[in-house]
Amino acid sequence: MIPYVREVARHFSAQVTLVHAYPPIILPYGDLAVDPILPGDIRQFEETRLKKFAIDTFPGLHVETFAEPGEAGSVVHKIVEHQGTDLVMIGTHGYGPARRFLLGSIAAKVLHDVSVAVWTSAGSAASHPAATHYKCVLCALDESEEAETVLAAAAAVAAEYKARLSLVHVMDMPASSANFDFGPGEKEMRDDADCRLRELKDQLGIDAPHAVIDGAVAEGVQQEAIRRNADLIVTGRGLEQGTISRLWSRLYPIIRESPCPVLSI
Repeated sequence: MIPYVREVARHFSAQVTLVHAYPPIILPYGDLAVDPILPGDIRQFEETRLKKFAIDTFPGLHVETFAEPGEAGSVVHKIVEHQGTDLVMIGTHGYGPARRFLLGSIAAKVLHDVSVAVWTSAGSAASHPAATHYKCVLCALDESEEAETVLAAAAAVAAEYKARLSLVHVMDMPASSANFDFGPGEKEMRDDADCRLRELKDQLGIDAPHAVIDGAVAEGVQQEAIRRNADLIVTGRGLEQGTISRLWSRLYPIIRESPCPVLSI
């Protein structure tokens, strides 16, 4: 993540804040005495360690550091509110198919709780070398009301880096069965999606290629990113983060399967 953070700080003259959460001390019940100075000593140790990391990692930059006891996702959320942060950059391991259900994971909690844009590092191995100066931005859109906002953000990022912009919409069609065949309506749905993407581009004055493809959303976005040689995917998180929108429910696997970083708006 460090090269990406450096690039954002340099490119946008942004202030960097490093946040580190560490486990709080659980005081035992009973007569066992605990040194009251210990929590303060631990905080000082963690703060000193984080400041040294900041100096070694970001030489020449003024970096704010916060070392706080507590659950990591909650600590990040608190600092975001305190600092007025407008971008969170966080790594995610993306371990296994159960990853999307692990609401206790730090990245998942941050994605769900904070209202600002969140950049997450790639969950799977990149298919091409990582690029901190983006050359191709892929915008993954669903049919929700937030699509216009997400596309505007993707276009702004692409313009800032003078990168190519492309759009993709994945139609996650149920498999046809003996009782029901979706084939006759599939072309109509594809045409509707294609028309909507064209209208969105016209509304925002954007000239960029787009694709409407069939398949599972995460795999479809992944394959389009590989085909376009994208080094950043921009997508949405749902207007109401407390509910399960179509793209929100697929955001975790999109991040996990992505061959490049994902910026969720």
